Amino acid sequence: MRQTRILTVVGAMCCWSLVLNAQATTVPGNQAVHEQARPSFHWPERYRAAVSLSFDDARTSQMDTGVALFKRLGVKVTFFVQPGGVQERLQGWKQAVLDGHEIGNHTISHPCTGNYEFSVDNALENYDLKRIEEQIDGANDQIQALLGVRPKTFAYPCGQKFVGRGIDVESYVPLVAERFVVGRSYLSESPNDPAVVDLAQAMGTVFDDMDFAQMKEVIDAAARQGRWVIFVGHEIGPRGDQSTDAEALEALCKYLKDPGNRIWLGTVEEIGSYVHQQQTAN
Repeated sequence: MRQTRILTVVGAMCCWSLVLNAQATTVPGNQAVHEQARPSFHWPERYRAAVSLSFDDARTSQMDTGVALFKRLGVKVTFFVQPGGVQERLQGWKQAVLDGHEIGNHTISHPCTGNYEFSVDNALENYDLKRIEEQIDGANDQIQALLGVRPKTFAYPCGQKFVGRGIDVESYVPLVAERFVVGRSYLSESPNDPAVVDLAQAMGTVFDDMDFAQMKEVIDAAARQGRWVIFVGHEIGPRGDQSTDAEALEALCKYLKDPGNRIWLGTVEEIGSYVHQQQTAN
């Protein structure tokens, strides 16, 4: 009986050892490190990482300074617009479409938390899902009527993804996921890991008030990890709060277009569609 019990225990230990070996690898110090199931991902061709340049709100300086700069450099970017801003410079925005820039959705009236003074009368805390849905679909319809294109990507105003307050708070990320290839956040802490990113709430990295060296640092770090940086700007001109420095932006575009740096520069929809395709295949 005792011999049988010993053999049973030994057999059980052997089986458990096989399970552990299947689930873990050994590192120096005999510490077991569990392997995570991770989808494979490869950027096309020889690229190490990807970068998208995006600008919010359909601001006038994007027309006055940005479009001419991008045309001269041969760069395509993503503009997340509000229809009202488009109407103010309609011919310019039509030209931006002809130049190949992507037009994304940024709602009709840019609702954010009422804690921001500018949004106290348009606070997300006072919205429900039906009302934010009307903001999104209404913007899509108006943009299509004005510019002849229907947005495939969306940028959350202020990067905020909720409606309501307290126990009645609801996420409107599912509404965005149903309608768009990508929903872009704001003020995020990291570039996107393309193998695992939830495209309905992709990370957005602010590059307003940065010099070129700071922008390059973000890209170089992302390249070491094979990530996707979605830069977010507002005004284009002198460096400052909510303003992307035009000279730094030009240096950035030249750096990204240099084949030796092996960075894919594309619109949010272009790169997001590729990431979605790869995720679906995996």
